[in-house]
This record gives sequence, structure tokens and C-alpha cells, in this order.
Amino acid sequence: MHLSDDYVFDAPAPRAATDCPVEDWLEFLGHRWNASILWHLSVGPRRFNLLAEHLPGITPKVLSERLQALEMRGLVERHEGRTFPRSVTYALTPDGAQVNSVIQLLEPLSKRLGERG
Repeated sequence: MHLSDDYVFDAPAPRAATDCPVEDWLEFLGHRWNASILWHLSVGPRRFNLLAEHLPGITPKVLSERLQALEMRGLVERHEGRTFPRSVTYALTPDGAQVNSVIQLLEPLSKRLGERG
């Protein structure tokens, strides 16, 4: 069968990977520590040092950078107390809680797939 040069296909144009809004978020959440921080904040607000204790291997500098990145994405909010010495806690925003619910849905699957090696 020969198609004429003026034949128009109705198929949509292929999408570039960069057009997928989910790709950007998966890359961001896949950055080391981001998902773990959200997961640890799911139980409630935490102070910096308590988060650091629950994330063995993370340096204070990296934890600070990751928290700032999560704040910039609107997933975590920082609360400064009015006490002395200054008390700072971090908590999930409503969007952060929603993203965390997706992370928690993946937890059983991650464990099962992780057992396969």
C-alpha cells in the first residue's frame, strides 16, 4: 500500500521525556534523602537534630540543603519557636503529606521487590 504525500496521520506527536511533569518529581524525590526525610516527617513535626538521628550517614550540611529544597518545593515548612535557645521544627505541608502518602503506598512494593535483589 502506498500513501500519498498529503496523507495526514491522526496520531499525536511523540512526547519528549522532559514533557512529563511526573518525571521531574520522580527525579526530585529520588534524590538521596528526600523521600526518607518526608517519610520521617510523616509522624509529625521534628527538630533538626531528631531528623539527623533518624538518618544515619547524613551530614548536617546535606540535611540542611535537603530541607531547604523540600521547602522550596512546598513539601516541608520550617517553624521557628519563640524560645531561647531558638527552637526550629520541620513539618509536612498539605502537599508534602499528599506526596508522602504516595511514598507510603510504594513502601510494601519496595520491600517486596527489594527482597528479590
